Amino acid sequence: MVKYLLKPILVFIFLFFVSNTLISQEKKMQKAKSQYDRYQYIDAQQTYLKVVKKGYRSADLFMNLGDSYYFNSQFEEALKWYGELVDSYPDQVEPEYYFRYAQTLKSVERYTDSDKYMQKFTELSDNDLRAELFRNGSDYLEKIEFQSGRYEIENSSVNSLFSDFGVAFFGKKIVFSSSRDTLVFNKNVHQWNDQAFLDLFEAEYDSVNNTLSEAKKFGGKLNSKFHESTPVFTKDGRTIYFTRNNFEKGRFGRDQKGTNKLKIYRSYKNSNGGWTTPQNLPFNSDEYSVAHPTLSLDEKTLYFSSDMPGGKGLSDLYKVDINADGSFGTPENLGERINTEGKETFPFISVNDDFYFSSNGHLGLGGLDIFVTRLNPETKEEKLVVNIGKPVNGSKDDFTFIVNDTSKRGYFSSNRQGGKGGDDIYSFVQTEDLKDFCEITIAGLVTDKDTNELLPGTKVSIYDNNNTLIESFVVGDDAAYSQIVKCTSKYFVRAEKEEYVTLEKLVNTLDKTQTLDTPLALEKKIKSADIGDDLAKVLSLKPIYFDFDGDYVREDAAIELAKVIEVMNQYPEMKIEVRSHTDSHGDDAYNLDLSERRAKSTVKYMISKGISSDRLDGKGYGETKPINDCGNDTNCKKEEYQLNRRSEFIIVK
Repeated sequence: MVKYLLKPILVFIFLFFVSNTLISQEKKMQKAKSQYDRYQYIDAQQTYLKVVKKGYRSADLFMNLGDSYYFNSQFEEALKWYGELVDSYPDQVEPEYYFRYAQTLKSVERYTDSDKYMQKFTELSDNDLRAELFRNGSDYLEKIEFQSGRYEIENSSVNSLFSDFGVAFFGKKIVFSSSRDTLVFNKNVHQWNDQAFLDLFEAEYDSVNNTLSEAKKFGGKLNSKFHESTPVFTKDGRTIYFTRNNFEKGRFGRDQKGTNKLKIYRSYKNSNGGWTTPQNLPFNSDEYSVAHPTLSLDEKTLYFSSDMPGGKGLSDLYKVDINADGSFGTPENLGERINTEGKETFPFISVNDDFYFSSNGHLGLGGLDIFVTRLNPETKEEKLVVNIGKPVNGSKDDFTFIVNDTSKRGYFSSNRQGGKGGDDIYSFVQTEDLKDFCEITIAGLVTDKDTNELLPGTKVSIYDNNNTLIESFVVGDDAAYSQIVKCTSKYFVRAEKEEYVTLEKLVNTLDKTQTLDTPLALEKKIKSADIGDDLAKVLSLKPIYFDFDGDYVREDAAIELAKVIEVMNQYPEMKIEVRSHTDSHGDDAYNLDLSERRAKSTVKYMISKGISSDRLDGKGYGETKPINDCGNDTNCKKEEYQLNRRSEFIIVK
């Protein structure tokens, strides 16, 4: 009996153990999800990793684990888990995760693989601006390369082993954010990235030696025990706007999920040279973040980043009016030209009114890239959002760009490899202005060379200098074609149609935006001719030239005459009259005699090549039969006179 009872007991114990293990894992997953939802990514990571180590696998697990690294800019770690998601659960991959996977592939410069997954993202995301940008800009790497090489950069001397970023100009000083010594007095760390909280620091710039002094704390009461970052100052240096955690009057504010958000604060310099207690701006909220302020040139508009409701992406760029009394208007989203479904953040407006910002939604090299545009564009070029190129941008996060347009010096921040800490400040000298946007359009009509009729149905192909096909299409009823190509390049445009001779034209593009009109006039393989027709036109002969005051058939003329001779050999019954004409320059009688000699010389040459004399006649008409109104006593252009200097080969039988 005991023997038979033992097996059910063992089964019960096994099932109890398995059940408890699964429940334990589920609890850990729930805990990690709760931490993830509150942006406590480091805690979430540890929980998820323990679950994975015990063999637990799911699409949600890999998504959340990848995100816990992705949103901390630990892209290479995120790449591992997104890769597991894509490989193990291809049927459960949401479009957004193809985008994030593509971004992490860029972080290790696997751009070809990244583009493959961006293509998947594009196919599943018809209404996504990021997809549209990729669809219309698959040559983004070449455009970035076009703008690259305009900066000389170096790691700034103010960097520490901790996080340093977000420089602002403040007179002869710079003010920036750093977590370098906050752990000395405050043992707290941020659960988002396991790093100490940020304070504002300052360093004085020596323009003679191009050096910065040792950094020291800035602003006294401006720094709290939580984050302060990304300041901006008015030109008189008496007002500061900066980012801080939602922390006011000793109270740590949270949203409904228990998450602490970011807010913008304002402070004024008081009569003692210190700063007033920072004011919480009225459009801040406990429920969303408002951060990273910058000012317009007239200081009447504040620009910032926020994930407030109604935005397009993870964070959008906004503007808000600053009224004369210091109050504020209603924040306004900057729109789809700038904002994407990704992250747009860290705005800056230079003295030249160039608007710089960081984005991972616009096409870049990986992580956040720095872009520039105009806020109030007047031309097509000024509407463009342009990646400023390498070496400022790279495969990691690049952000908080500022520049003095007069000295061409500035700063940006990056978490690229080779720095001193997590985020580092880089100084730069701009050696060249933004290169003019250049886009060439090759366009034209396809026509019959002889009749000028449109030729719909013609196949037009564009090849590059290496004879690689760029694009091929069949023209419609309007017989028009158009193709955008690169600047300063060489292309071949080929037109093919049944019953016509294939035509190929070489097109050299310049370094300036323009449309190159490239008409394609096709010649029929078999042409009809009748009595009275001019073989020179039927055969599209080049002009028959003679030396000045001469009637000897030149070598270039002989090539054209060979075509006429060949046709006469094919049609032995054909007879022609060679007619020679001059323009109106010179004496009338002289021109008549000269044309007669040239006609006879042409006939003589053709007879020497085997054409019977009874099939040829030659006659000179001098200037008596012009094809335009450029006769005696006229003031025509040189090209118009040239039209009258011609040879005709008229079929008389």
